[in-house]
Amino acid sequence: MKTALIIEDHPILLQASRRLLEELGVAEVAAASDIVSAYRLFLKTKPQLVVVDLVLKGSGLAGLDLIRRMSRRDPGVRILVFSMHADPVIIRRSLEAGAVGYVVKDAGVEEFVEAVKTVCAGRPYLSGAVATQVALLAAHVAPNPLADLSRREIQTLSLLAEGHSYRAIAEQMNVSYKTVVNVTSLLRRKLGVGSLAELIAAAVRNLK
Repeated sequence: MKTALIIEDHPILLQASRRLLEELGVAEVAAASDIVSAYRLFLKTKPQLVVVDLVLKGSGLAGLDLIRRMSRRDPGVRILVFSMHADPVIIRRSLEAGAVGYVVKDAGVEEFVEAVKTVCAGRPYLSGAVATQVALLAAHVAPNPLADLSRREIQTLSLLAEGHSYRAIAEQMNVSYKTVVNVTSLLRRKLGVGSLAELIAAAVRNLK
């Protein structure tokens, strides 16, 4: 593997990932910390391997859309997700978007290296526990908790899941910033989650 692109907004993790890839023999390693510059670098450097986080600088789970764009542009690119999210639904969505492998950030260095080597060899990689969760997901169909939400609430949730800010959502829906804040707060109560990150994860799990 000659070229790689790391997309990560945590400076220490970015440098550690870069060092590991260089130790594995990757000749050129580019790095980006936000969605826009990441896609520009992807087009410019044409990497063979991409290591990408799903959440970048408050962008929600916009990394999912970035994975789709990259895999559509270059179906042969090998994308490895390196994320804090261990939710099997998010993992499955990442694989459906075009990722070849998935490693959670609490994994050890050895597992990260194994994942990189496996993905670079053209084989999919999931750790054993993650693979089991994803497999079990297909056999379990739960009621959709979004069924009782209003049209405005569904639209707000969808835009949050796409990584839009409150202000961008307000402009797109032609409502006030305060309205978006209030709707988001109501959604957290209805879905039984305590944070925006958990709300976005719930949206990704249930929005089809």
